[in-house]
Amino acid sequence: MTEIDQISPLLEIRDLSVRFKTDEGEVEALDKVSLEIKPCQTVGVVGESGCGKSVTAYSIMRLLPRPMGMISNGRILFQGKNLLDLSTEEMRDIRGNEIGMIFQEPMNALNPVQKIGKQLSEVFSLHQQDDNHQAWLRSIDMLEAVGIPSAENRMHEYPHQLSGGMRQRVVIAMALACKPSLIIADEPTTALDVTVQAQILDLLQNLQKETGCSILLITHDLGVIAETCDQVCVMYAGRVVEKGVAEKVFASPQHAYTQDLLGSIPRLDGHSKARLKTIEGIVPSLFELNEGCRFGPRSCRDHTEEQLSQRPDFKEISSGHWVEACPVCTQT
Repeated sequence: MTEIDQISPLLEIRDLSVRFKTDEGEVEALDKVSLEIKPCQTVGVVGESGCGKSVTAYSIMRLLPRPMGMISNGRILFQGKNLLDLSTEEMRDIRGNEIGMIFQEPMNALNPVQKIGKQLSEVFSLHQQDDNHQAWLRSIDMLEAVGIPSAENRMHEYPHQLSGGMRQRVVIAMALACKPSLIIADEPTTALDVTVQAQILDLLQNLQKETGCSILLITHDLGVIAETCDQVCVMYAGRVVEKGVAEKVFASPQHAYTQDLLGSIPRLDGHSKARLKTIEGIVPSLFELNEGCRFGPRSCRDHTEEQLSQRPDFKEISSGHWVEACPVCTQT
């Protein structure tokens, strides 16, 4: 057992299940998801759109749309406290103060009719009880900390007057304003060009070193995971199919879905003009999920009816490396 294994988790999710009510009936978006984040650690959650990454993040923050979304099972322990047992007021105190969130699209996270300064100052006024002047000064400091030039001038501008990269930096400043111990970054670079993506990722890493916070990074980009994360959690159709130390999972992926994801990425040592591997089909609808191996129908591997109807065990195949052990989709 390594030294990091002996440290108590900052965040521990155990058997989390989430259901949504729709006009066609109830569907299960998350099916017994478990993961943990240690202090000062970066954990990446990766998978295709529709696999449950963002639902996991919104569940932690207790921001699922109500009354349609509901957590039907499991625990979310933050610093040993079950967030699902907290009142609305207690959870509001934790958001921003102890857990910050960087949303996927900054234009949706920011109020388009309020100036940047007012929105950022509110964070300090509500969570730190600063007076207006102190909140304004601290807001300018935060904008400077996230690399926004002429920070005081930007305080008087509206979100639409900033570039996409600048807006994302403002959202990061809001998430980090109260120095939370956990940051949830929900695809923070999706809408940005490659150069700005690299700048945002560097910014998050530098701020993590300065503040000592942990980061839950949600993305569909395996390259981002490889570059920034200590641990990786691979999700498919509402379940975790593989998780472990990022280097180990990338070097020796055990589940067919992880292998196919990695196989779809261009490689520097690959053959010139070689056709990239694709994963046939799409993530199944929530109304079409089977109880057994959910990747089976897309895997181009023959499964028995039993393997598609009975859920595989989630096994530790080596120290800290876990996989959903479908006998067909798992390389052991």
